[in-house]
Amino acid sequence: MRIGELAKRTGVSVRALRYYEEQRLLPSDRSPGGQRHYPEQAVDRVRMIQQLYGAGLSSGTILYLLPCLSAGRTSPPMLDRLVTERDRIDRQIDDLKGARDRLDGLITEATDVWPEWEARRPA
Repeated sequence: MRIGELAKRTGVSVRALRYYEEQRLLPSDRSPGGQRHYPEQAVDRVRMIQQLYGAGLSSGTILYLLPCLSAGRTSPPMLDRLVTERDRIDRQIDDLKGARDRLDGLITEATDVWPEWEARRPA
């Protein structure tokens, strides 16, 4: 598939896809005219890259872990890195839950003072 179709199917900009290719995260073949072509598996790979970026992994970390993430090949150093990243994400989740709990407390306090707000509460 061409880059525009991959962008449409993944919801990722063409610019981001070019960046992924530049970072060696997303390989492509080139037509004789220089157009990028991607295999069907590129959709899942882009979604995985997006998810890992969203979790705070850098492009360098993703590149390092790609053999394990895409082909299941690992080594003791890769396993250590996977555990480190998982533990970091767990800490992020705990921090986010703490922030959510604080907001819940503030909302509860505020709705005790402003009960009519509940009727106009945003969906």
